[in-house]
Amino acid sequence: MIHKEMLIEDLVQEYPKLIGPLKMEGIVCLACGEALWGTLEAQALEKGLNNIDDIVEKMNALILEEAL
Repeated sequence: MIHKEMLIEDLVQEYPKLIGPLKMEGIVCLACGEALWGTLEAQALEKGLNNIDDIVEKMNALILEEAL
């Protein structure tokens, strides 16, 4: 499961299939080649997104769906 304090590099390594859905939420630089470090929450705030808890909930739902 992911959380807003999760490091971007850990998220991408553990859940590469979330890159596309996160791009759809507005967190678009996960796979653009730019070195990104820090937490998912920090990246969301940098992108002007204030709904990080909703994004985390959606991403965790996707992980659960895939596990079924």
